[in-house]
Amino acid sequence: MKKIILMAVAALLAVAVSTAAPKQEKQIVTTVFITDIDCEGCAKKVTNTIPYERGIKNLKIDVATKSVTVTYDAAKNSVEQLTKAFANIKVKVFETLSEEEFAKHKHEHSHAGHAHSHGHSHAH
Repeated sequence: MKKIILMAVAALLAVAVSTAAPKQEKQIVTTVFITDIDCEGCAKKVTNTIPYERGIKNLKIDVATKSVTVTYDAAKNSVEQLTKAFANIKVKVFETLSEEEFAKHKHEHSHAGHAHSHGHSHAH
């Protein structure tokens, strides 16, 4: 009988450990930082610094949209810590967005710019 109880306890512990494991896994997050970068020199400063912050997995810079897309482990870093890291290299962060929010933001701004750049009126 004791063996059965011990096996049941061991099985319960195994289940408890396996259900706790996902909490230990990496939480990979991608955040788009809208910054004041406006040249390749600024982009190089970011490239030479931000990837060395804790938990950084990937970095993509788009000077045209002044955006820096950072993929990182949320267990090791945060938007606040990364914003400080940008500030340390004199790069100002105006806004942070998810990839989905950024795609929508970019589309709205490019469409708005497009609508105003025709040079002619749509009224007939």
